Amino acid sequence: MKQTIRLAFQRFTAALLPVVIACSVSGCGWLSPAKEQGVEANGIDEVTYINYIWDESAPAEGEGLAMIQERFRIRIKSQFVPQTDYMSRLSVLMASGGMPDVVGVKDLDSNFFNWAKQGAFLPLNDYYDRYPSLQLVPAHIRDQFTVNGNIYAIPRYYPEQYLFVIMLRQDWLAKLNLKVPTSYEELKQVALAFTRDDPDGNGKNDTYGLVLSQSINPDYHAGAYWDPEAWYHQNSEGQYIPGIIGPGRKEVIRMMADLYKEGAITKDFAVMNWNQGNQEFYSGRAGIFIGSPRGMSEVFMGGLLKLNPNAKLVTIEPFTAPDGSQGYASQRGFLGFTALSSKLSGHPDKIDKIMDVIDYGRNFIPPSERTPGNPDYDWRLGGLNKGYSYVNKVIHQTKMREGKIPALYLFDSMMWAPSDEANIYSGNYQIPLLKQVTGEMERMFVKFKDKTYMNPHSGIDSETYMAKWTELTQFLIVEQTKMITGQRPVSDWDRMVKEWSERGGADIVAEMNRGIEERRSKGTGIGSK
Repeated sequence: MKQTIRLAFQRFTAALLPVVIACSVSGCGWLSPAKEQGVEANGIDEVTYINYIWDESAPAEGEGLAMIQERFRIRIKSQFVPQTDYMSRLSVLMASGGMPDVVGVKDLDSNFFNWAKQGAFLPLNDYYDRYPSLQLVPAHIRDQFTVNGNIYAIPRYYPEQYLFVIMLRQDWLAKLNLKVPTSYEELKQVALAFTRDDPDGNGKNDTYGLVLSQSINPDYHAGAYWDPEAWYHQNSEGQYIPGIIGPGRKEVIRMMADLYKEGAITKDFAVMNWNQGNQEFYSGRAGIFIGSPRGMSEVFMGGLLKLNPNAKLVTIEPFTAPDGSQGYASQRGFLGFTALSSKLSGHPDKIDKIMDVIDYGRNFIPPSERTPGNPDYDWRLGGLNKGYSYVNKVIHQTKMREGKIPALYLFDSMMWAPSDEANIYSGNYQIPLLKQVTGEMERMFVKFKDKTYMNPHSGIDSETYMAKWTELTQFLIVEQTKMITGQRPVSDWDRMVKEWSERGGADIVAEMNRGIEERRSKGTGIGSK
């Protein structure tokens, strides 16, 4: 589910912030790797590069690319491939020995670990000590790219703490004299009241509680204990298990099943896509949904306020779990990564130039300094009245296809923030209600930051996980959907878990736990309660 949301977030935020353009770069001008160590007569190194794109890309040649060449003395020859075809294309290159100097990769999977073990990537340990933006990468994130003691990649920034949290209509709570829920039982009662007690006061039976769409999305976890993606719980053998089969998830599914019986949850959720789910909340029909500091839609929020001008929103803090914990699980802490070819070994000057470009793109500029008056920010965007305009203190970038913005061509332009809260995402919104509610979320995440549960399974190499996880997760989603809609009793939970285990889930648990123990034996283990 989070992967779906992240994709939606990336598409949305790419239009908002120049720091989020890392993988929407251009062109198809990449040449054969046979010239990869070539140096032009004027001392400019040619660097081959391949990366993935989501939608539009900048042109193969552009003013932004020329600015990089002038500043860093490298000529980037890039190939950018739609993300749907990217891994198959990259796999062919790697198998043929044609890896370019620099590669961008979307997912940390068995391909990365296999290629690293085969010697395809350049070890980067020394560069982590030299470059400021790499020094900001926490050890538990860096460790995910470590194989046999060598760090083989540079993660691209993604907030580690800023996941989706439960958000609901505060004006509806006030109308019904209800408090913000602090448990799933209280959340259920609020959802029922939103369904039965006319919270919008229009005298019609046209509202309900909780929005849900296909694949049980959102998952409505209120902390690591209930997070389906957190390996928080342990089985009777002391092995960590995925949250999607744990007791927290069972509690959430039971609540959803109760609400479904009462018409307090989206009736046709099993066939409703994510956009349709959004419309259920932002049209004013439902009162409980999710939100995040990053990537919220002003279009959706504007639509809600047009229909309900007095709408107010409030977010829920993480619930206190049965074991006394209260806090969210960390995310992986990155979205894609960059690796360098081992063929660069022996060419230290060229490596230094590449690393200079990478570090420059990752250098964090505080939001308050992202103005034409900041030389680095001005350069990233191609210069005032060239790559962008500045009207009423708002940046207006030129179109990507014009190729005027250097940030479009950098190997990594995802500024690595010193902390999630340093991004001040709430300041990017124009609608006051959106500023207010996302600001509350940011403060809430700071409040519970020290209680974050560090997922122990992140970055563990498991072949069975890579081969079967998607299929097995889909099995669970289907069976849990049946439980919500009453086609299968929630009392069948243990039987469902047994079926999952027999289909390969037990092998995944065993392999992941071996990896967790191996990592901890080397003093790099993460995950604590």
